[in-house]
Amino acid sequence: MVNGGVEVVMRVHRVRREVVVAACDAELLGRELPLGRGSAKVKVSPQFYGERKVAREELVWAIQHGTIVNLLGALVCQIAQEEGLLAEDHTGTLGGVPHAEIVSFTP
Repeated sequence: MVNGGVEVVMRVHRVRREVVVAACDAELLGRELPLGRGSAKVKVSPQFYGERKVAREELVWAIQHGTIVNLLGALVCQIAQEEGLLAEDHTGTLGGVPHAEIVSFTP
């Protein structure tokens, strides 16, 4: 458990030179979130976000070392903000759920 009983799951994908970190609040797994005003939905899948529960420290380390980071959920976005890795005004929503992407550019 990371915070107040809420758990976080995370998966790290390696795609060529990229390290893609996908993390979400565990309670979101399997949910379908609406996209816009149409009938389109996106499924919060364990294939992308993983199923392995991680501690706050591991999540923070992965965010710091990922080249592309996808965060979905109030808790994972809050942790990134508290650690100074995500500005509060840089979080949007996906189907009403807090969502953020962080991309690291290195020369």
